[in-house]
Amino acid sequence: MNHHYPNERIDHSSRLHWTGRDQNWNYQCAEYHSTNLEKHYDLAKDSFHTMKDRLTTITGLVLLLAASWLMLASVAAAEDGRHVLVLYSNHRLLPANVEADAGLRETISPDTELSAEFLDYPRFSGESYLRTLTAFLRTKYALRPPAAIIVGGEEALALLLQYRAQLFPEIPVVHMGVMRAFLRDHPPLPADVIGVPIELDFSATIEQALRWHPRASHLVLITGAAVPDHAFEAQLRRDVGRFSGRVTTEFLAGLPTATLQQRLGELGDDAIVFTPGYFEDGAGDHFIPRAAAKLIATAATVPVYAPFDPFLGTGIVGGAMTPFLDMGRQAGQLVNALLDGAAPASLTVPTVMPLRWHLDWRQVRRWGIDARAIPEDAVIHFRTPTFFEQYRRESLLVLSMFVLQSGMILWFLAERRRRRRAELTLQKQRFELVHASRLAVAGELTASIAHEINQPLGAILSNADAADLMLESSPASSQAQREELRAILADIRRDDLRASAVIQRLRGLFAKQAVEHQPFDLNDVVRDTESLLRIEARRRRVSLDTQPAARTARLLGDRIQIQQVLINLVLNAMDALAQQPEERRTVVVSVAVTADVMTLRVVDGGLGIAFEHLPQLSDSFFSTKRQGMGLGLSIARTLVEAHGGRIRAENAPGLGAVFQVEFPVVGGSQSTWETV
Repeated sequence: MNHHYPNERIDHSSRLHWTGRDQNWNYQCAEYHSTNLEKHYDLAKDSFHTMKDRLTTITGLVLLLAASWLMLASVAAAEDGRHVLVLYSNHRLLPANVEADAGLRETISPDTELSAEFLDYPRFSGESYLRTLTAFLRTKYALRPPAAIIVGGEEALALLLQYRAQLFPEIPVVHMGVMRAFLRDHPPLPADVIGVPIELDFSATIEQALRWHPRASHLVLITGAAVPDHAFEAQLRRDVGRFSGRVTTEFLAGLPTATLQQRLGELGDDAIVFTPGYFEDGAGDHFIPRAAAKLIATAATVPVYAPFDPFLGTGIVGGAMTPFLDMGRQAGQLVNALLDGAAPASLTVPTVMPLRWHLDWRQVRRWGIDARAIPEDAVIHFRTPTFFEQYRRESLLVLSMFVLQSGMILWFLAERRRRRRAELTLQKQRFELVHASRLAVAGELTASIAHEINQPLGAILSNADAADLMLESSPASSQAQREELRAILADIRRDDLRASAVIQRLRGLFAKQAVEHQPFDLNDVVRDTESLLRIEARRRRVSLDTQPAARTARLLGDRIQIQQVLINLVLNAMDALAQQPEERRTVVVSVAVTADVMTLRVVDGGLGIAFEHLPQLSDSFFSTKRQGMGLGLSIARTLVEAHGGRIRAENAPGLGAVFQVEFPVVGGSQSTWETV
């Protein structure tokens, strides 16, 4: 059994020692723990510290091995010719050096080892310093010489060219950030020293600034007191001659920073400032040029322009610049080619690094510069991207979905319109078909209609003849004759009204008119239909029995259409009785009303409907009659359903067929009305 205490562990050798002391180990172990608990804890604690020391030692060995592995990898890289030394003119934290180093490391092959050294110029200079630095570099890289050297700036290049024989003879050199004017003023470079020079065009920046600020008439130029600052001042004095007569020029060179800031605060609205920054002011204080530019931009009440991209973000507007990041990338590409075995003379090197406008968008807006006057290839910094620029992919996706959705909506609207047109066309055709069906009924009822109209017309003629005879036989009419004439005239009026009513009903039934939905009584429809078909029933020797409902059967819809349905059903019933004995030729039309449903039934005494024909009765162009077109019941079903009702056919329990039409009661729970 193992015994442990919190955060402590008993040493394994002690446990073995205890085990060998006695055969009865469990008993002695328990006794030991009960009587010597404190001693046991001390032993365990010592054991823990012993293990801790061992772990520390192991960790140190692992780290040492890792460091050795890294060193071996570096040595291997050096042996493989992938070791590059970068020699910068200025100190380590100069923003230009930081940017150039980032461009180098971004471009140079990952298996290449980079070593960096800094001259820290102009704070340190002189022959004594250079000899000491040269001896240091020779000693440091004697065992691990670089396969290629990169120099940043004129000072580093001058040092290497002067002491190259003592330092790194026959090792190819790539320069970056070296002024083109420096190379022109010195002897030609050796064939194995290559690079792309830079050219600062101060006048281009000033020219563009004057275009953006047409009211500016005073140009302020600021430089420092160090040697590089004097070089910048000399170049500015050469360049500003071209602006003579356009603006007045004021040089603020080598002033103490406090004095300079005071003067900048006094400038009028007609001034603009240009500065390359400075390394040292008139009071002997040393600066990073970027920090000096920030002090200048903070103190100035007018726009400030500069030629170096690390100054962006300090308050300057911008200028024509060559980014140090691009210089590092260009040098890295040349070094990669050299390490891959290319000869320096075989490489195509641009004559100069390109200049490009770089602007701080915040300052552009602050000083009211017209965005349309900015060159199209200018690089804009610190501009908050628009919603579309920030979410371009998402915006395009949403826009595509919107366009697709809009297209679908337009397509649906077009389909809806097309469908509506089709429905209107169908309704028109249905209306024409319904009207044609009524005209067909009119043709079928021609004899009955003629008899129905001839009867009152014949009575009118007979009464008129009787009145004429009475007048001829006795010109002086007696009182009795006058009364008889009045009775004849009353009969003529009644028969005339009867004929007029028949014609009116027929005109309403067969006229081509728009559908009208009005409330009407279904009982009245049954009575009018009986009046129209009474003569036809007599002609066919059919007994037509109508049984209206005891209460009002109020229906909302088109009265003529419902009458057409009823006429169609009654005529079909009469057709079914054509071959039946006269005693069975009966048609019963009844109306029944409940709380929710009105039922119109047409029952005949025929032979009924064949079972296989029942599902097809309402189909278009299906008919059981030889000369039937099969449209009557189909039209009847369409009209009934348009009024929210339904029609069904079945055989009576005895003989004959039953057609039952059901409509919802107006105001009932099942009332659902539609238009035809």
